[in-house]
Amino acid sequence: MTEADIEKENAAIAKAYKELLKVSYQTLSKDDKKLIRHAFDVAVDAHKDQRRKSGEAYIFHPIAVARIVAQEIGMDATSIAAALLHDVVEDNPDYTIDDIEQLFGKTVARIVDGLTKIASLKKDMDVSLQAENFRKMLLTLNDDVRVIIIKIADRLHNMQTMDSMRDDKQVKIASETLYIYAPLAHRIGLYNIKSELEDLGLKYTEPEVYNDILEKMQDSKEDQDLYIKAFTKVIEDSLIKEGLNYEIKGRPKSIFSIRRKMVKQGVSFDEVYDKFAVRIIYKSDLANEKFLAWKIYSIVTDHFTPNPIRLRDWISSPKSTGYEALHITVVGPKSRWVEVQIRSERMNEIAEKGYAAHYKYKNADDKDDSLDLWINRLQEALENHEADAVDFVEQFKLNLYSKEIFVFSPKGDLKSLPKGATPLDFAFSIHTEIGLKTRGAKVNGKLVPLSHELQSGDRVEIITSENAKPNPNWLDYATTARARSKIKSALNAHTKEIAEEGKEILRRKLKQLKITLNEASINEMVSYFKLNTSLDLFYRVGIGTIDNTKLKSFASSRSNAFVSYFKNKLYRPTTPKDINKEEITTKYDMLVFGKEEEKLDYTLANCCNPIPGDKVFGFITINDGIKIHKKNCPNAVSLQSNYAYRILQAKWIDSSQQVFTSQITLSGIDNMGLVNDITRMISDSMHVNMKSISFSSDDGIFSGKITVEVKNQTMLKKLMDRLKQISGIEKVTRV
Repeated sequence: MTEADIEKENAAIAKAYKELLKVSYQTLSKDDKKLIRHAFDVAVDAHKDQRRKSGEAYIFHPIAVARIVAQEIGMDATSIAAALLHDVVEDNPDYTIDDIEQLFGKTVARIVDGLTKIASLKKDMDVSLQAENFRKMLLTLNDDVRVIIIKIADRLHNMQTMDSMRDDKQVKIASETLYIYAPLAHRIGLYNIKSELEDLGLKYTEPEVYNDILEKMQDSKEDQDLYIKAFTKVIEDSLIKEGLNYEIKGRPKSIFSIRRKMVKQGVSFDEVYDKFAVRIIYKSDLANEKFLAWKIYSIVTDHFTPNPIRLRDWISSPKSTGYEALHITVVGPKSRWVEVQIRSERMNEIAEKGYAAHYKYKNADDKDDSLDLWINRLQEALENHEADAVDFVEQFKLNLYSKEIFVFSPKGDLKSLPKGATPLDFAFSIHTEIGLKTRGAKVNGKLVPLSHELQSGDRVEIITSENAKPNPNWLDYATTARARSKIKSALNAHTKEIAEEGKEILRRKLKQLKITLNEASINEMVSYFKLNTSLDLFYRVGIGTIDNTKLKSFASSRSNAFVSYFKNKLYRPTTPKDINKEEITTKYDMLVFGKEEEKLDYTLANCCNPIPGDKVFGFITINDGIKIHKKNCPNAVSLQSNYAYRILQAKWIDSSQQVFTSQITLSGIDNMGLVNDITRMISDSMHVNMKSISFSSDDGIFSGKITVEVKNQTMLKKLMDRLKQISGIEKVTRV
């Protein structure tokens, strides 16, 4: 770089720093500015020799992260300083956490330490979505929630500046963002950031889809602006007449949410009716907020007909993220459905800034802090170290994104639970002991099964008993991570007690049969009784399902196998069993992976030597690609329990007869002979095998489902195109 270039870059760094101070959501005192300046100076020194992949000076990244923390999330000076310093210890060996503590105090050091731990987690991992690492990352919440908030800001800026990275890196980071960071941003109340992370995730995982929707939205922007003007014109006189101080904005829905609707509803871009929302933001003091929200609701519904089933009142019962608003869907100008969001300025700030705004408006005496409650619950789930890490992250992610319902305790206390929750989830949300002692439940005064799905407004009463204990069926009824982890812990503890007794019983019984209980005999029995683990074996002996008779059969089969081995050494005729195995081997000659039945490169594992026709799975190794193991391989249990994230579903198929099952839904206007036209076209013209077909008609409108077998996607597309040409059919979609 020339001196002129260096001077230009330094000027840009200074400008970026000044902008950071200017756009801060919080009012910064002299001490705050001093702290931030000090952090900036240390960051500049630590990163002075570093450059990003794009070629720009590395310091622009921490400044950008600090700006997101200051402006978009609205955090305090401590957070801004920590954001500036977030990569210092990781990237420069001259700085340690002790140095940061001496220079900036314990709080900043604790946050930077948490961020450094997260940064170092995945360095030795080939697989991006390593579930155990996410569990460890979430444990940093215990140190300070600001760790996760700054990490989300860091991820957002990385996503905004990924263009210079390799394609495979982009897909890897974008997938990880959609998998965990977007749901986390959603749960902490950072809705704007959540939407941007989702859109950027889609941009790199499905670029064609993203660009197509983006282009269509840009084309329809003018029409959207005109529509909002027309909507405003209808109601503005009534709003002014009531003396309301308000602003009406149009907000386009995110590209990701439009894509999700298109997939979920099986519709095209043009058929998504609510591609934007109208937001009415009004000024109000705290005392009159609710009254004015309903007044605006009344004015809007005086002019536009509301959809009664689309009313969402998050003012009376705010979401557990702190979100408050009134949402209604009305028939707007040109008879189009439009979502109207009614919020005060305070509610709008909370919706956009999350917990930073929540704390700004929070009463000091208000102890009902939902973030603290959430962190406490999360900590309890994280403490269950025995839970499978992949299962934990899947459950955790599910709970992050789930819609909420509100139910009442018998005393009238309001509880928030994810949609789909059951009485068991409610019981464990009150207290672990109540959950573990649950005997039954009443909803609205009536006894219900523990699998009963709760609805908003239900009054739930849990019936407990000292003798009640969790049973395995409870895992089918519970939906929340908290309930499931507690049930699993209780079941595992009970199972282990019985298994310990079972092991001793088995040792004694085998001794009578002249068999020693050791690793080899245990593996033989696990295979013979078609079990998964030695724990299953001991447990079944303990409860008596593997009794003396079955153990004698095992001992007998063992002896026969020994005799057969020596006979086969001398003379091995071709038996029907051999022929059958040979048929399987030649017939099932191709190995495919995952639900999509992909063809991938692989090698066969030496420990179990699988052959075509065996039940198998794939294991992603560090250096040797995909290794194929038999499902009853001695190493299978260890691999699947310790490295679940590296397991691939696999199966042998007959390549000459390979077909794929697919389901198609149809709808349209019913007419005579329509079903005949459909079936004739499928079987005669396309020579496609139909596995099942079902149709129903209601007042001249028909809907149907057809399950077909096709050899490839091209054939399926051709079939769907032909179906669309049949008179009366309006829509054809693949499930």
